[in-house]
Amino acid sequence: MKLFDKYNRVNIAVTVVIMLVTGIIYYYTISHILTNQIDKDLVLEENEIFSYVNKNHRLPDVYESNHQQIVFAPLGDKNTARRFLDTTYHDSDQKDLEAGRALISSVNISGQNYRILVTQSKVETEDLIQIIFLITIGVIVSLLVILIVLNRVILKSIWKPFYKVLFQLKEFSLAGHATINSTPSNIDEFTELDQAVISMAHRVKSDYQNLKAFTENASHELMTPISVINSKLDTLVQTDEFTDRQSKLLNDIYGTVTRLTRLNKSMLLLAKIENGLIQDNQDVDIKEVIEECLYQHEEMIHQLNIKLVTDLRDKHLQANKSLVEILLNNLLSNAIRHNHQDGELSVYLDSEKLTISNTGEGSFDFQQVLKRFHKSDGSEGIGLGLTLCKQICDNYGFKLHYLHNSQTHTFSVTF
Repeated sequence: MKLFDKYNRVNIAVTVVIMLVTGIIYYYTISHILTNQIDKDLVLEENEIFSYVNKNHRLPDVYESNHQQIVFAPLGDKNTARRFLDTTYHDSDQKDLEAGRALISSVNISGQNYRILVTQSKVETEDLIQIIFLITIGVIVSLLVILIVLNRVILKSIWKPFYKVLFQLKEFSLAGHATINSTPSNIDEFTELDQAVISMAHRVKSDYQNLKAFTENASHELMTPISVINSKLDTLVQTDEFTDRQSKLLNDIYGTVTRLTRLNKSMLLLAKIENGLIQDNQDVDIKEVIEECLYQHEEMIHQLNIKLVTDLRDKHLQANKSLVEILLNNLLSNAIRHNHQDGELSVYLDSEKLTISNTGEGSFDFQQVLKRFHKSDGSEGIGLGLTLCKQICDNYGFKLHYLHNSQTHTFSVTF
């Protein structure tokens, strides 16, 4: 969840709760104030009755109105406590029962106690409370709407520099030419973030350029001593005859130098692919490349007496031909080298996928062998073959999969 949405939800939830609590308190406060006002009117009526009795020594005439009733009842020697209470009021016009407020009191006339019941309708009071409550609800809803709109507009404006910096970070690429430009802001935190991001980008690019230069220079410089070693070995071999032990040592040296050469070339190629330095794309006939790779490995296939089954359909890709050749050659050479005598090799190609299956002993963890210099048991390679395959597939958006079933290993490349 985005911070903006999270803040809005929390802010709106807290505001709604506060408004509800405030509304309830406000409602009961207004209700209490208006009830006190009715009580004052009832006391005023009570005082008028007492004044009339003191002056005339008799009860005033009983009368009723649409909003007030006064009832007298003899109590004899008894007396009643003075109190206010909520009751119902009978409207003489509409013949309906309405909410009312009553005052019970007593008065003594010539030794006779009389009960006084003054009742007043609360309809107008309740109508007024409802109007006030509806107005309050309307104000609360209007404030919430305004608050949401203002938050959305104001917060989007405030967070705009942050999203601009974030967008530049997403588009930033070491291999590309994209740079991170300064994003001015009047908020100290965003200004500090902008400066930190620009500083980080400069350091990363500087480190990348240094590492890139080191890799290229190291690979280039390694080729010279390797070539010299090969040349000296060739000269040494032609000088004289050697014993079996010396011949074996020379063969070991030749093999080690050859492996070193392959390692140097593979590391340099990996660096170029990762840095996006190979962009020479052209139309590549996948079927033709596979047939050429199989032709190059024809001798080894015959030596192991491998049964070859192919079903190749036409498939063309826009890619660097050298990288495609490396990808297919590595997959096919692995399928042949890790096969066994009288085994099988199947190669299928259609418009969506290339599948290479071979017989072979054992199994391996596919995710582990994709790591650099990780080799399966018994492998004589340098541990970069499948790493190169995975890197090439990622470079062009292909998917490389592996499946082991019984004694069959299957690699597939989904275009």
